[in-house]
This record gives sequence, structure tokens and C-alpha cells, in this order.
Amino acid sequence: MIIEMRTYTLQPGTVATFEERFAEALPVRAKVSPLAAFWHTEVGPLNQVIHVWPYENLEERTRLRAEATKLQGWPPNTREFVIDQRSEIYLPAPFSPKLEARQLGSVYEIRTYTFKPGGIPATIDRWSTQIGERIKLSPLVGAWYSELGGLNKWVHIWAYKDAGERFRIREEARSKGIWPPRGGQPGMMLKQENMLVVPASFSPLR
Repeated sequence: MIIEMRTYTLQPGTVATFEERFAEALPVRAKVSPLAAFWHTEVGPLNQVIHVWPYENLEERTRLRAEATKLQGWPPNTREFVIDQRSEIYLPAPFSPKLEARQLGSVYEIRTYTFKPGGIPATIDRWSTQIGERIKLSPLVGAWYSELGGLNKWVHIWAYKDAGERFRIREEARSKGIWPPRGGQPGMMLKQENMLVVPASFSPLR
């Protein structure tokens, strides 16, 4: 499986209208392939919407996107709001959960780590030994590494009931030594970014 994460930066004040138009057009697009998630940013880079689409492989993505362009009513009439578009392709780590419609929380945290070349395999190995304990505290939505787009990226997404629960669980994981995973070569991680996002009413992951 591959995962396409599409991030659109919108003009301030247009997120709600963008989501309304996207929701109206989505049933047409969903006949071709399913949407996995749709969020808008609440903390971090503002006025962004993020939609996630799973595919079996790049060939299927190319074929299905070509089919979608022939549909009447797709893409939604939202171009007037878009300032910037970014698309990245990710591969799931072996322990990453299946992307499926689930009710997980009202706030999601997307954390993106950028490593030096060669840093991702060791990260997967370290996470594999401790992820079982961490997911007892809150659900892991996905753990993915980049294949196309910005390279050497490690994206992990967590669901929480609210921002207060996020703070409590992260402190508990630290204090008990559950998380973050131990080890790792110093200097391999170059950058850490995070954002809190809220699912749209039509998002399969909510």
C-alpha cells in the first residue's frame, strides 16, 4: 500500500467553505476510490487542509486519478481558495495500523521528523520494540516514511479526545519511560515538526 497525503494552504477565512464544497463533491470521487482522512489545522501552520488517500501502488494511483478527472463534479470547485498545494507519497511501517473508517478522537497530532539519509530503517527498528506499550495509552493512526516528495521523512499520527488528553498522555509516556523509543544515533534527526488537526465532518477517520 501507498498513502498520498495532499496538503493545501488556503486563503484565510476560506477553510469552512472549502470543506463544504469538498463534502458535496466527495460522493462522486468516492465511487472511484475511498478517502481515508480529511483534517484542517488547528495548531501549527494555519489555513491548511490535509486529505489522505490510500492506493495499492503508484500504478493504481495513476489509473484511478485519471478516472476521477473524467467525473462530472470532480474536482470540487475550490481552486479560488488555494494558495499552495503539496503532495507526498508515503509507505507504511510494518506496525502501522490499517487505514479504515474509525472514531478515534476529536484532535489528531501529526508529527513529522526529517532524518539524515539512512535514518529511517533504524527508526522503524527502534519503534518496533516499544510501540506496543505506547499504543496502550492512545491510538496510533499511522506511521509512514516518505517515498516521493520530501525524502527521509517519518510521519506519525496520533488521536486524542482533546488537547488536554494529549498533554496528559505524553507526560505519562515520558514519566514511565514508555516513550519516546530509546537509543538512536545522535545527530541523525535533523528536524521535528508537529501540528494539531481536527477532522472534517465527512472524514472517515474521526
